[in-house]
Amino acid sequence: MPEEFRVEYVADRAETTSTVWLGLTVGCARCHDHKYDPIKQKEFYQLFAYFNNLPEKGLVYNFGNEEPLIKAPTPWQQERLADLDRNVAQAHEQWRSLEPKLADAERKWESKVARSKSKDWTLTEGLTFRGPLAGRHSPVEVAGCKDDDTACDLPVIDGPVGKARQFDGKRFLESDGSVANFDYLEPFTFAAWIKPESENGAIVSHYEDYFEGQGHGLYLMDGKIRLHVVFRWTDIGLRVETANPVKLREWQHVLVTYDGKRKASGVRIYVNGQPQELKVLFDDLSWPMDFKLPLRIGAGGGLRFTGAIDDVRVYRIALTPGQAAVIPLRKSIYEIAATAPDARSQSESDKLRFAFLDLAAPKEIRQARSQLLAAQRERQRYWNSIPTVMVMAEGPPRDAFILKRGAYDNHADKVSPGVPAILPPVRPEWPNNRLGLARWLVDRGNPLTARVTVNRFWQMYFGTGLVKTVQDFGSQGEWPTHLDLLDWLATTFMDTGWNLKALQKTIVMSATYRQASADTPELLQKDPENRLLARGPRLRLGPEMIRDQALDVSGLLVEKIGGPSVKPYQPPGLWRELAGGKDYERDKGEGLYRRSLYTYWKRTIAPPFMVNFDSPNRETCTVRETRTNTPLQALDLMNDVAFVEAARKLAERMMEEGGKAPRDRIAFAYELVLARPPKPAEMQVVLETLAAFETRYHADKKSAKNFVDHGDSPWNRKLDARELAAYTSVASLLLNLDETVTKQ
Repeated sequence: MPEEFRVEYVADRAETTSTVWLGLTVGCARCHDHKYDPIKQKEFYQLFAYFNNLPEKGLVYNFGNEEPLIKAPTPWQQERLADLDRNVAQAHEQWRSLEPKLADAERKWESKVARSKSKDWTLTEGLTFRGPLAGRHSPVEVAGCKDDDTACDLPVIDGPVGKARQFDGKRFLESDGSVANFDYLEPFTFAAWIKPESENGAIVSHYEDYFEGQGHGLYLMDGKIRLHVVFRWTDIGLRVETANPVKLREWQHVLVTYDGKRKASGVRIYVNGQPQELKVLFDDLSWPMDFKLPLRIGAGGGLRFTGAIDDVRVYRIALTPGQAAVIPLRKSIYEIAATAPDARSQSESDKLRFAFLDLAAPKEIRQARSQLLAAQRERQRYWNSIPTVMVMAEGPPRDAFILKRGAYDNHADKVSPGVPAILPPVRPEWPNNRLGLARWLVDRGNPLTARVTVNRFWQMYFGTGLVKTVQDFGSQGEWPTHLDLLDWLATTFMDTGWNLKALQKTIVMSATYRQASADTPELLQKDPENRLLARGPRLRLGPEMIRDQALDVSGLLVEKIGGPSVKPYQPPGLWRELAGGKDYERDKGEGLYRRSLYTYWKRTIAPPFMVNFDSPNRETCTVRETRTNTPLQALDLMNDVAFVEAARKLAERMMEEGGKAPRDRIAFAYELVLARPPKPAEMQVVLETLAAFETRYHADKKSAKNFVDHGDSPWNRKLDARELAAYTSVASLLLNLDETVTKQ
């Protein structure tokens, strides 16, 4: 049920807000009053009410950020946009300065056209289909006939433009579908003259021939013009119809445009050149489309047209309102030119202007127009390339209720937005909405936000927060080990304007953090978890840091900032085995070596390396990470393609940058990986290990070559594969050391 999932999303937002900013388990009050903290069920739903009017359905767009969103240009991009805006303004000013010349040249041309009775003009920009519906040169064929129908045809009649076809509700016309095979991000226009005799039928379609099929279709339903753009009928598509019906048994021109931006707001429908009021039936077009279907006239979606159709057109662009008004004009350009200018309609004047610019404009005017259009296109292309940031948007007001036992459809008392009574109230001068909630969260009078935030950063550096239960500052949470320190960090954090960089600098430059992490039996006996901070922190690195460290010391890490997610190495077939459908397609090139921050994450099938090293599954908000040490992690570090490749590139650095002698190369690797020289005993062990691998690989050159071939990055062919394989094994050993994957 959509409402059930919507309520889950709103509840998740309320719970996440309380966890991240307040360190409270407010979610425990969803079904009943909190068992331990002074938080009533009513107060959970008061917090819930702040998020209850979000206009989001929970459907995700898999190829970028989902609306609502805003553009987030960098300062450099803002400068570039300003330059492009200036270019557009200059081109527009140049175009405007030519208006007197344009008007004079057009008047002279009109007088010639009025006398010549030349051939009519029509808009051809972006036109992919327009042909006679009957005759020897027609691009269409009659279809839908029975096997024993020897006279399979449709009657030809006079139409508004040319020869129209009379449809009988059974037979239809077909043509090559490639002219209308539009992806979901491609704009298009469908247009036709129709004289319907029934309120239901398909006008023109590139659509499967059953109602809930896939494709693009322009229909007549209950007398209203309707557009379907559908990938999957139940949840991925776009359906829009006119508010008012068209007339039966009367020629009318219908035209629909779609701007290629996935939303129903980008659809326009015109009848006889006039824009129509629209009703949105479904609005979630979020998947690529590529259907090998024919173009059908008078059929599609399981519907058939009864009546006449003429002058069907398909454009690969979304026509402007001015262009849409010109298409249905029956007057030719010479008839319009013969009419006094003040007696012409706006669309008639536009048709003459479009025809003049297309057929007879002087070179200077054509160049100015081309420059203006080019400047506008360049600006739009650059604008489209700027990254976006998802934000919240206000939807229509929606009442919130206490939900008995948390059930979405079991309403109790109505509630208004509010915060738990145990905390300071929202100030009366603030709006009681999410803006007011945001101000309340970062108000100095709020006792939790600053403390919760600095505690979470302390946990990141020391492994454990000053309050160990970082997710719970309530009565079941642990009391701070250093209350005064927590308060001082929180107030300093607020005093510096909530400056995260300053906070982290304070922590890492403190004498506490810079202590050695070495322990003694006495310290381990008295304080095994180092809660008293008598020594520096020692903890296993998180999965992202382990992978990034290996890439960095090997020289593979791509330090590019920003951009879309990437798909590094992953065992083949995993996605298909666990979820079916399309399998994981890993990247090539730099996508394999970006920081782990950018790794593509499929929530139902998380990256296996991340899971193996205790990364949260991201199904719910997690602020307290777990850390384990298992044999499977060691197997991962020794066998994962990413780490074998990193070991090989580290080995290349050892051989190329570390000197000639094995001792020098090993010492070089120690400095790179562990930031210290090897101890004599360590050096002896590694030298013996290196000698053993050299013996093995010199006896088996094929295995050596297979070993160094792991990974997409090429290896230096000037190096001996056997020696490189031996050093790769040593590098792998170093990357697998406990000291390497441990912060100490």
